[in-house]
Amino acid sequence: MRLRTLILLFAGLAAFAAAGAQNTSRIEAQKKVVADLEKRIAAEEREIARLKQGRTRTEERVKRLARQIDARNQLLEAQEEQALLLAAQLSKTGFTADSLSAALDRNKALYAAMVREAYRNYKHENYLTYLFSAEDFADVARKIANLRAVARMRADRLRQIEELKGRVAAEKELLDRRKTALDSVTQQLRTQRAKLERDARTARTDVRRLSKQEQQRLRQKMAQEQRLDVAIDELRKLTKGNKEGGTFSAKTAGLRLPVASGKVRRYKGNMAEITGPRGARVSSIYEGKVVEIKRNRITNKYDVYVAHGEYLTSYANLGSVCVEKGAKVARNQQIGTIGSSVNIATMETEYKLVFGIYSPSPSEKMLAEKCFRK
Repeated sequence: MRLRTLILLFAGLAAFAAAGAQNTSRIEAQKKVVADLEKRIAAEEREIARLKQGRTRTEERVKRLARQIDARNQLLEAQEEQALLLAAQLSKTGFTADSLSAALDRNKALYAAMVREAYRNYKHENYLTYLFSAEDFADVARKIANLRAVARMRADRLRQIEELKGRVAAEKELLDRRKTALDSVTQQLRTQRAKLERDARTARTDVRRLSKQEQQRLRQKMAQEQRLDVAIDELRKLTKGNKEGGTFSAKTAGLRLPVASGKVRRYKGNMAEITGPRGARVSSIYEGKVVEIKRNRITNKYDVYVAHGEYLTSYANLGSVCVEKGAKVARNQQIGTIGSSVNIATMETEYKLVFGIYSPSPSEKMLAEKCFRK
């Protein structure tokens, strides 16, 4: 392999290294998410254990179990994301190790060929003979320069081989560490899935002990937790004088649902509960400006508020957010992804958005149903 080819190889590997560094930072961020969720689950488990020891009503235990199931589901998603990142990192490390090993083999072969050629030349026509064959002193100088160049090439090749040996060893060690990390996360995923199934079975058993009235009351309490954690009247103040999306009005209709591939489960006045697939995009229904982003202290989900002129739409129970407060958004621009929730009747995980729409005037009643296409 010529030096130029080797430089190109190292340049390519450097690009992989840069991508790998970015991936590493994402993995570290994901580790923090996992750690935070594990703390939350541990706190819920302690509270559930305390409730089991006391004479607290089954209703409270079910509510706590539902929260724990949701938190555990979020943990599973975070660990699955971590596993995907580790797998991608593992693949890149494997590619780097393979490329370096191939380069090492080629350099060894070239060096061996150079040594054989040098030996053959020495055997049939030694260096002194080569020098004494010069026609004049200038030719002697050229021949000496040629011999030195050959010696440098062999030394450079040997140095490159040693450098490649070190890099191959380092990459293989890194490969082993990343394989171990991926195996560990895979095992954690299996453990969490088993715990999730256990929690769901326990919760379903407790739900069956509740009367219909108690189940209804529990559903209302859980819905209350998912309600917007902010006073709408305070947000109305933030929309005053806003020009972004100023053409929006109470008559605006025929808009897309904010959830990709979403279905409306129910309308209730200015609110709509919309279900969708895991990871579904949530978009602003109209151009506007993000006036607030809140994190629900109980559910750990996000609520985003977008002003359209002085009208306001809310998007609650988001699993992630990809906009910032103060940002301008276009119609149907993504603002986040749908968040998980637990169906109290079945104790199964589902994904839903709680959408709301508000007029600048509290006396003007808005109907969410009128916004969307039929």
